[in-house]
Amino acid sequence: MAQSVRDRLRTTIESRWNALLDSFDGLTDAQMVEPGVVGDWSVKDVLAHITTWEAEALHHLPAIAEGKKPPTYASRYGSLDEFNARKFEENHARSLDEVRERLLDVHTQLLAYLETVPDELLHSKQRFRSRLRWDTYSHYAMHTAHIREWRAE
Repeated sequence: MAQSVRDRLRTTIESRWNALLDSFDGLTDAQMVEPGVVGDWSVKDVLAHITTWEAEALHHLPAIAEGKKPPTYASRYGSLDEFNARKFEENHARSLDEVRERLLDVHTQLLAYLETVPDELLHSKQRFRSRLRWDTYSHYAMHTAHIREWRAE
């Protein structure tokens, strides 16, 4: 029997999430805060960044589901890079324990929210699914690769 769109999406999110978690498994706390993973960002900073974007998904996906278009990051912050820089500054002050806790908490909230979404929004050609992809599983994969490359050096 073929998997439903929801089941395939759940499998993709879960596998990419687990790959992300595996990418930093075994690192010491000192290694987690060492800069250089992505520019000056540490693994801790990358994880806080991922949490920021999952929180953005939780904030914007309900509006998209209602057919609304969220404001652009350029109109609100000047650019996407400026938004990321602001969030980096906010998150950089968080403790490693807080970043870890938020990573799991926001991810759990996102998964719970996705269980409430109508199936028709989960098809790949929908704006909802595109936003979800960029804020979650594509984002996980990109930063998983960064962490693995950094660890290999």
